Amino acid sequence: QYVPVRGDHVIGIVTAKAGDVFRLDVGGSEQASLSYLAFEGATKRNRPNVQVGDLIYGQLLVANKDMEPEMVCIDSSGRSSGMGIIGQDGFLFKVSLGLIRKLLAPKCEIIQELSQLYPFELVLGMNGRIWVKAKTVQQTLIIVNILEACEYMTAEQRKQALAKFSGN
Repeated sequence: QYVPVRGDHVIGIVTAKAGDVFRLDVGGSEQASLSYLAFEGATKRNRPNVQVGDLIYGQLLVANKDMEPEMVCIDSSGRSSGMGIIGQDGFLFKVSLGLIRKLLAPKCEIIQELSQLYPFELVLGMNGRIWVKAKTVQQTLIIVNILEACEYMTAEQRKQALAKFSGN
């Protein structure tokens, strides 16, 4: 199970709207809260359009054992910096926290190799969730399958798997 850490970028699933706060499942023992004001450009009049079931990529502002985790979708200067509601038509899946750390490493070979296969969008959450979207459902699922299998493959096996798909 994921233990929320302050500063982690995570993918949460909106489970409820309660007044000015959204409740999100971030994979920990407790739900995280997210204020509607924690979005770029949000005001009392201009609220973000967030629905139950939406995926949100954000950063944990508060995470300690005595308080419920609190998430924001803006950085310290009020910019979204890529955070916010994630598109509906991608695919969300879970991997181990070890694989996430590997994928988040700078110059990750796996991601570089995959990006030569197809263009795709990718969101990696430190909580082990990955959201991916390519041009077609088939391409999206191929990327999902390779990412899931990466954990148990050597670099050599991975290159062979990718070569198989790039031949299509």
